[in-house]
Amino acid sequence: MKIVIDGAGEIGSHLAKRLAAEGNHVVVVDSEESRLQNLAMTADVECVHGNPTSLKTLSECGVGKADLFISVFPFVNQEVNIFAAILAKKFGAQKCIARVSDPELLSQEGRRIVKDLDIEMVLCPEKIAADEVVDQLNHCGTTDTLDFAHGKLQIAAFKLGEDSPLLDMKLVDFVRKFPAGDAPEFRVIAISREDKTIIPKFDTSFKYGDLVYVTVKRDGLKVLSEYLGVRELEVSRVMIMGGGSVGKMAALSLSKLVSTVKIVDINRERCIELDETLPESIVIVNGDARNSDFLYDEGIKDFDAFVAVSGNDEANILACVAAKKFGVPHTVAEVENLEYIKLAEDMGVDSVINKKLLTAGRIFKYTLSGRAQFLRYLSGTNAEVVEYTVPKGSAITKAPLSEIRFPENAVIGGVIRGQEAFIAVGSTLIQEGDQVAVFTIPQSVRLIDKFFK
Repeated sequence: MKIVIDGAGEIGSHLAKRLAAEGNHVVVVDSEESRLQNLAMTADVECVHGNPTSLKTLSECGVGKADLFISVFPFVNQEVNIFAAILAKKFGAQKCIARVSDPELLSQEGRRIVKDLDIEMVLCPEKIAADEVVDQLNHCGTTDTLDFAHGKLQIAAFKLGEDSPLLDMKLVDFVRKFPAGDAPEFRVIAISREDKTIIPKFDTSFKYGDLVYVTVKRDGLKVLSEYLGVRELEVSRVMIMGGGSVGKMAALSLSKLVSTVKIVDINRERCIELDETLPESIVIVNGDARNSDFLYDEGIKDFDAFVAVSGNDEANILACVAAKKFGVPHTVAEVENLEYIKLAEDMGVDSVINKKLLTAGRIFKYTLSGRAQFLRYLSGTNAEVVEYTVPKGSAITKAPLSEIRFPENAVIGGVIRGQEAFIAVGSTLIQEGDQVAVFTIPQSVRLIDKFFK
């Protein structure tokens, strides 16, 4: 595919590297030469220096022959990205995506307007991150959780501590711990261990510190959690460090779900603005949440969850560590530096969110077959989950899973068939119309996609 990316900021650069690694012809446009130079040193992409909405620049980068145009220009009003996408479509780009900052454009009415503009998709990374915060707080018993098919199936992650019953146990023995009627309720699909993602075999043993990913039916999650000694936390009081876009949107959503939401921001002017625009039920406090004495004075010990989305990775991680020492059961940190994600997890942060990875997952599905409905990166791994709707006559339907030469670094975790949800096993025969969740490392995505064409 030919893909033109307008903007070499954090999200644009991350997408460019990932899409180029997949063998796509990627062209990146930016008005700042320094951003293009930094990208050119780390990715095999074509760089074009120019204005994001210049007709000359768009023509020079060949946008008229692009299969996909992604407008994610940084530090500009959303109108720039929208206008660039409109121009690209007029030039002949097949599909166009634009980054926006106003969540109103994500509403039903907003999407209708965007569709009328002939833009396939608009996305707001800050809204995506805020929604992820809320989702993580809805599943506090696990490190990371992903619902799909309207929650009928879930992918949950469990961190193995010193007292975990799984330590040194082989996968086959773990499965045998459950009655025959319970075992098919879940399936271990991956293990993240020391920066490596392992697709486990029956003789794979669990180790201390492993992050174990499991596909589980909604009813099976309770049984599994009880065995692992994981208690589902009821969140009613949340403190948020950072009153930026992510913090504000997360607070608005949480205020409808929990009894207490408190935003702490170091910028006094921002606090005044928040106080004037947010509901009275959300408490706004001006102060430095990195200060332990301040956290204590604000009653941090009485909160169920602490969310750090200040825009400063180091501050977010350290504030979560401080909150954890005060006894806060669950912490969430926004960490944009990919190299810091593992560090944050090792330091005890319960859930880590990253706008680049979340946003890239939403966009990347447009580079796959039309049957790919969803793509999401899972923190703690270099892997991702893709949800497919199975077309008639596709290769995946030709034989039971045990007889299909599916890529080794991928596994089908769950299947939705009509109103029924079930865990995939070797004897499972995938059928036309099934919704299938596939867990895979990035290098195998293209191979997997061929099974669903």
